[in-house]
Amino acid sequence: MIVLTARYYVMPGKVDDVLAALKRMAPLVAAHEPDCEVYHVSRADDDQNLLLLYEEYRDEAAFTGHRETKHFKEIIEGLVVPMLERRERELFRRVIP
Repeated sequence: MIVLTARYYVMPGKVDDVLAALKRMAPLVAAHEPDCEVYHVSRADDDQNLLLLYEEYRDEAAFTGHRETKHFKEIIEGLVVPMLERRERELFRRVIP
């Protein structure tokens, strides 16, 4: 199992636009990526411009495939990333189910 956490530091005034884009992304992941088992977006209590994405992929192929999808390229790379001050990503491998 591949686990990805991503912190999205959203530009001031853009968080609603980023959340709208991510709300479009989630059902596309669910419909077209059966090996993505979890795709969650959370918002920090103490910083409204900080989002945390938590994703779980069955294997390396599923994780790699996610980044190659049309919806990832259009929504994440095309819309979301330009509205971020920065993003920090970490990859994990589940060791205890």
